[in-house]
Amino acid sequence: MAQKLLHIFRNTPLGRETLLQSIFFCKQMGVLPTVYIPESTKFLMYFENDVVQVDLDPSYLNDPETAVAHAEQLLNAAKIKPERFSPKNYTASTLPDIPTNFEFMCCPRSISDLSSKIGLGYIGPRVRRIIQAARFPVLITSPVYKPWNRVAVFFGGSANAVNALRLGIRTAKRTGMPLDIFTQAGKTKASEYRAIVRDEGMEKQLEKVLREWVFFDKGRFEDNLYEVPHDALVVLGAYGHGIIRDIMFGSMMEKIQSTISNNLLIAGPKYTVAG
Repeated sequence: MAQKLLHIFRNTPLGRETLLQSIFFCKQMGVLPTVYIPESTKFLMYFENDVVQVDLDPSYLNDPETAVAHAEQLLNAAKIKPERFSPKNYTASTLPDIPTNFEFMCCPRSISDLSSKIGLGYIGPRVRRIIQAARFPVLITSPVYKPWNRVAVFFGGSANAVNALRLGIRTAKRTGMPLDIFTQAGKTKASEYRAIVRDEGMEKQLEKVLREWVFFDKGRFEDNLYEVPHDALVVLGAYGHGIIRDIMFGSMMEKIQSTISNNLLIAGPKYTVAG
């Protein structure tokens, strides 16, 4: 069975940019996009230990007469057979249930705020909840369509950072693109981070795709982010707890959000590594 990415389509110019980004990601990863064109502003996602109600802003229902044609036009141009998702189960008449058995999901930085309020440095609370509960990685797109030709992983040594590195290696292998690692090391020796990779049995896999491992021994993290290539898909973990360092919402994550505009692929704490 083909792996799939769930995309919630917004029939606006910004929504077009987001779908273009999903299409690009799917073509690089060999994944099929499944497009949901909402007919109401709310839906439920039932995860293993959480139920997330997503409240879309009204722009997601913009000009419904042209929404299907606009989405199919973009998919056809990319030579992808359009696949639409239609809810089969409803908790209430206007509250469809969206399955969570996808391999990826695409979100803009916020799926419940008007586009005029969306900016770098802000991830909407519903998107945070999805990342926290999902077993799949979440693709958070740049504000406008931005192709990428390399993979960059933030690695701080936590258990979830290890998962993110596995995801980065998987992404680099699938796309044939080189991988860079970025670590804000501070006073921690580079050998300690390399030991984690070795102990997790990833050393040989990493050697096949790694182009460069950059350690920042000094300087502010947000200033060091200038070294991250603008044309990289950034892979990181969220909400993990590790002995050395971590990427977490409210700290490193927000600094990344407010500093770079790269597309982000985020592995939450429930993310299950796939092949």
